[in-house]
Amino acid sequence: MSKDYDIVIVGGGMVGASMACALAHGELRIAVVEAHPLRSHNQPSFDARAIALAEGSRRIFQGLGLWPGLADGVTPIERIHISDRGHFGITHLDCREEGVPALGYVVENRVLGQALASALARYANIHLLCPARLHDLKPAESHIRLHIEQQGERREIRARLLIAADGANSRARELLGLQARHWEYGQTAVISTVQAEADHRRIAYERFTDSGPLALLPLSDKRCSLVYTVRDQQVDELLGLDDETFLQRLQQRFGYRLGRFLRTAPCHAYPLRLMRLPQVVAPRAVVIGNAAHALHPVAGQGFNLGIRDVAMLAERLLDAHRQGRDLGEPALLQDYQDSRRADYRRAFAFTDGLARLFSNPLPPLRLARSQGLLLTDLLPPVKHRLARQAMGLAGRLPRLARGLPL
Repeated sequence: MSKDYDIVIVGGGMVGASMACALAHGELRIAVVEAHPLRSHNQPSFDARAIALAEGSRRIFQGLGLWPGLADGVTPIERIHISDRGHFGITHLDCREEGVPALGYVVENRVLGQALASALARYANIHLLCPARLHDLKPAESHIRLHIEQQGERREIRARLLIAADGANSRARELLGLQARHWEYGQTAVISTVQAEADHRRIAYERFTDSGPLALLPLSDKRCSLVYTVRDQQVDELLGLDDETFLQRLQQRFGYRLGRFLRTAPCHAYPLRLMRLPQVVAPRAVVIGNAAHALHPVAGQGFNLGIRDVAMLAERLLDAHRQGRDLGEPALLQDYQDSRRADYRRAFAFTDGLARLFSNPLPPLRLARSQGLLLTDLLPPVKHRLARQAMGLAGRLPRLARGLPL
């Protein structure tokens, strides 16, 4: 038997679950197809990592009614300290100069996962099909048909629209025939949590080194979320270090602004690449989040770009639903795609430009980088533009990011 929905979301991670919550108020019949049980430690989106939520993303979560469930589990970023190891240039961003309570907020993935799972359980119009896996799909004129496997049995479900939010290795994107473009950085992000001797004072640090950027994001109890970027050929050696030697290596790269590093959690490695999808829409389907784009982690833009996908797509779909339009209408999906192009271009240029500029060892560029950081710190309009991009408040914003309801 086939089950009909207005929208099927493939992928119940942070972006997919946020998408379901954003659409839940529209009295739509929504299904979420997710390969892992909710609240499972095996759910890759809700692992031990932490993410920096931009101020724009906080506004989106506030508008969706999700922020109260998160507020107690986040650490504000009140200042950002940007430096280039071995060179004189430094830039500081301060929330007071931008007129906001914080430039961003650091939240552990498991905390965000718990808040999203609790929210999903409150909506009677959201059907959670998990664990379940997508096997194939077929668009038709009035609907899209999906075949999934759940509890060892094949099922067919139909929807007016498919939203693919199943991550970088998206099965839905593959079945839709959308070809992604990839660029390898030759770098790997080593992720951990470290505890320092001194209080971080709600300061986030972005330090550029010859092997890639090193970021420390403030967490509770003097802890920091660490993103330590190294060249691919350095990964095995770094992961093979004992804790004491690893912390000594980190100390050499970062310095003593936080005093001595005292302890570290286990490390995990994630190869880095730039991925973009020239077309994020297909017949009766749209692709969002990491299934549509992957960025270098410098400046922490990736997840926030996905949350802006959620906000803009929800805005378009709920407006169309109120007008009685077909949610899979080609013109509607094309309008969404056009609305996201400028934001994608800015995010790609910002993160890719920083990653490549600060990884280049040429002496003239090293001097230019130091001068650029210093000038940015001395020129308020330039610093303001940098802060607005970092906060996810640049360019055309979805209503939720402007503090307006859906």
